[in-house]
Amino acid sequence: QVQLVESGGGLVQSGGSLRLSCAASGFTFSAYAMIWYRQAPGKERELVAGISSLSGVTKYADSVKGRFTISRDNAKRTIYLEMNSLKPEDTAAYYCGRSSGVEIRPNYWGQGTQVTVSS
Repeated sequence: QVQLVESGGGLVQSGGSLRLSCAASGFTFSAYAMIWYRQAPGKERELVAGISSLSGVTKYADSVKGRFTISRDNAKRTIYLEMNSLKPEDTAAYYCGRSSGVEIRPNYWGQGTQVTVSS
């Protein structure tokens, strides 16, 4: 079955960096776009960054452009989210999802990893 397992979250000071990972199994990883979303308490889940299946086309939320970088390693069946210059407003649970395209909401999600940025 499809499994997505996020890791790498934690507590970091404002201005710091974290790298999130999402390990995938149970499907042909290279055939799907992969997307990072986040959800802060009391807010809707929002797209952070997405990467297409083969061409590596990326999409970012305006709020993270220039600070976050999404990448994928199809051989390792893993996607990454490199987060730099973190701000308190980046505090949220981060989820990876499997999708048919970077513009399409995922139909499978991981369990999430918490990122907390202190001021």
